[in-house]
Amino acid sequence: MDGILLFNQKGELFKFLRNIKQNIKREVESYDHDYILNVSEEDFYQYLFSKYSLSPLKIYEDKIYISEQKEIEIDVSKDPYRYIYDRSRPFYTKGIQLTIAIPFEGEKDLFYYQPSTFTFSPPFGIVTENEILLIYKTVEHDTEKIKQMYQRDVNEIKIYLKWVNQDVNNFNRELQQYIRQLISQRKDKILKDRNFVASLGIPIKLREDIPKTYSIPVKRKKPKLVAPDVHKEPFKPEPALALEEYENILEMIFDMALAMERSPRTFSKLKEEEIRDFFLIILNAHYEGQATGETFNYGGKTDILIRVEGKNVFIAECKFWRGEKTLIKTIDQLLGYTSWRDTKIAILLFNKNKDFSYVLEKIDTIVKGHSCYKREISLKSRKLNNETVFSYIFHQPEDVNREIFLTMMVFNIPT
Repeated sequence: MDGILLFNQKGELFKFLRNIKQNIKREVESYDHDYILNVSEEDFYQYLFSKYSLSPLKIYEDKIYISEQKEIEIDVSKDPYRYIYDRSRPFYTKGIQLTIAIPFEGEKDLFYYQPSTFTFSPPFGIVTENEILLIYKTVEHDTEKIKQMYQRDVNEIKIYLKWVNQDVNNFNRELQQYIRQLISQRKDKILKDRNFVASLGIPIKLREDIPKTYSIPVKRKKPKLVAPDVHKEPFKPEPALALEEYENILEMIFDMALAMERSPRTFSKLKEEEIRDFFLIILNAHYEGQATGETFNYGGKTDILIRVEGKNVFIAECKFWRGEKTLIKTIDQLLGYTSWRDTKIAILLFNKNKDFSYVLEKIDTIVKGHSCYKREISLKSRKLNNETVFSYIFHQPEDVNREIFLTMMVFNIPT
């Protein structure tokens, strides 16, 4: 059979996978310090994982076909059952060559490497961009013999694909944690270096010719894939509300809203600002009067604002459900209130309509259609993991790397 020895030609698969990890490490270390400190870690992770993770191999047996059939000259000098006077030189006779194509998808390079489990007689074949070609030559019209050879080769390929994909799937799982650790360690190292140099008290002159952002085309898998872009301003650390504290604030709001749901006679006639005041009472009891209502912040006024040591750490809006357009306007309004320091926000949405299930079904679709939406997240709090609480990552309208935690809490207040 013609072709190369598959799953063997370029060496061991584990070395190929190890080299990929080394390439990732080199790429992460190649980025400018301000880029690493400014870029969204999640976006950077998604870019690297998309670029370096491997697609498992899959063949489509139901789409196998004969791609070529042609008459050729075949040397039969080694055939012991033929009478040939001089076997020291080739003896040709007319025969037929069949090329059977097996369509596949996945990482083409994986056909060239030996997986951790293997045999000493791997199959032969020719690998194109999306097909494996099996070539058979015969001078006999023995269809059963060709069928047996073809089926044997396909079965061997399937066995090897199983072994290769086991290694690839394990690699992809390990790669997720590996990339996140690389980014985190690189970031921590840069921050420690800066703190160390700053403690010396000696002025530093920065070079002006160092680029602050990178846009790297990837030739290996996705030609249009580029690293996340960041603004050119140097990184400036700012205090931020811890995620645990953010969830604690949301839990207090959630408990207060549940009390409202259970007492519809008391709360159904209240206006938005009157409902807001009840939340302020609870929050001020915890934050010693630092939760305020209708406070000016950045681009306008916000319903609930918690400020600690002069820093805005939490912003929320209280709104009644009045349809899709109103909700989008509320999100825009809240994003307009946030400065680049504000990263934890919430919308408290109260429903007075009869069809509460309809409102819950619409929320997720509306939010994910917003231009600043990035991804959905899950909060650690069990109390907040229910069908009426939706949590997302947004970005600020003017900076895709300034990520904002937006939680949508929906409550029903029957009239």
